Amino acid sequence: MWWALRAFKIVSMRLRLDISYDGTNFSGWGTQPGLRTVQGTIEDALMTITQSPDILRLTVAGRTDAGVHATGQVAHVDVDDPGDAASFHRRLSSILVRNPDVRIRRLSEALPGFDARFSPVARRYEYRLVDDPSALNPLERNFVVLHPRALDEDAMNEAATLLLGLRDFATFCRPREGATTIRELQEFVWVRDDAGHLTANLQADAFCHSMVRALVGACVAIGSHKFDLDKLADLRDARERTAHIAVMPPHGLNLVEVIYPPEHELAARAEQTRARRDLAAIQAME
Repeated sequence: MWWALRAFKIVSMRLRLDISYDGTNFSGWGTQPGLRTVQGTIEDALMTITQSPDILRLTVAGRTDAGVHATGQVAHVDVDDPGDAASFHRRLSSILVRNPDVRIRRLSEALPGFDARFSPVARRYEYRLVDDPSALNPLERNFVVLHPRALDEDAMNEAATLLLGLRDFATFCRPREGATTIRELQEFVWVRDDAGHLTANLQADAFCHSMVRALVGACVAIGSHKFDLDKLADLRDARERTAHIAVMPPHGLNLVEVIYPPEHELAARAEQTRARRDLAAIQAME
């Protein structure tokens, strides 16, 4: 009889979800009681499909704040007997059509060892600004931040270069108990397009809470000539939050890509990242 029981064994499958959303009307990614969130919206749709007695929790690559957008978010969920991934995707999309500001661009069976949160080797963001009121397209007002005065993009790129590398970014992060603020900022560059928009492109192994918007705020302060590069270097090295550096508004920020290693490195990368964060939590309690 063992073979018959085995035939009816429930098989759990890890699904990878590639997600895009307009964050304007969401209270961030993470589920919060009484508030509309991206996670809550997708999880509700998953529960409708599966009729699971247990809440199906999404694990996300990077939690975004209220008003922040994503065109390249990634999450995973473990589902019992989801069947064909393509069919499951169609069913999920048919429910989410009621929420036009969030889309599952791709749904697939996750590769062995894949963990949306712990497997990435890098995340990429962009932040969009315009410093000429006449250049702001009203249709883009929820995605581009208006700065009231002209900005010096050359000075902003000098400031961005000063912030690159592996370092403690405590100056630019909102502290969280048990979390490390050591990150490797691998890319940070500003580009002005023909329409007059300034776009910051940033890549790091990971970003801590509010880090991207504070890094942008530091560059805006330099571009506005509020203080010089020497002052910025001092603030950076002080590793303390400061009123000199503003956290920029959320709606200019977009998570554009989560970068994962080759398939054979996914599990090892997840273990490495998890161990590093566990160590940071232990050290924070000592």
